[in-house]
Amino acid sequence: MSTLGKEELTNAFTELGQLAQAQDTSIELVIVGGAAMVLAYAARLSTHDVDAAILSPKEARIVRALAKEVAGKRGWAEDWLNDSAKGYLVGISKGEVVFSAPGIEVRIPKVTQLLAMKLSAWRDDVDIADARLLLQQIPASSKRDIVWKQITPYLVTGRELKAQYAFWDLWESLYGDG
Repeated sequence: MSTLGKEELTNAFTELGQLAQAQDTSIELVIVGGAAMVLAYAARLSTHDVDAAILSPKEARIVRALAKEVAGKRGWAEDWLNDSAKGYLVGISKGEVVFSAPGIEVRIPKVTQLLAMKLSAWRDDVDIADARLLLQQIPASSKRDIVWKQITPYLVTGRELKAQYAFWDLWESLYGDG
């Protein structure tokens, strides 16, 4: 699969919305991972797929079928829109809308939830760079312990300690101790 930049993502979402409207429905997605970093933060130029939680319609199979149709027209992998990051989603917070068109609304979670996901994953340089950028979105005047308390509800069970050490390291590299 080729990489998906901002233009490819917005065009695909527009088409997905049009297909939904043709079926008298509308789609609401919460995107995470690389797609969120591309659309909301311009943290990178592209991603390989769209990790999403489907909020509506309730029958997620409808969205999957429409996404498969979009993939076919574009020569993309059928799973370009998937829920493979669901293991890192602890609840779903509603952050800002990053894309809206007839038949579709695409949001990201709150920055604290995205940060919790990156801290819980902490796999590679990309996660570290993303976490750094996300932490910088939180006002620097905030206290470390207060920010940590905002992140903890979204941490993946069993990864809390790993995430806490990663958070402390990031905080110290950006703001010093405490």
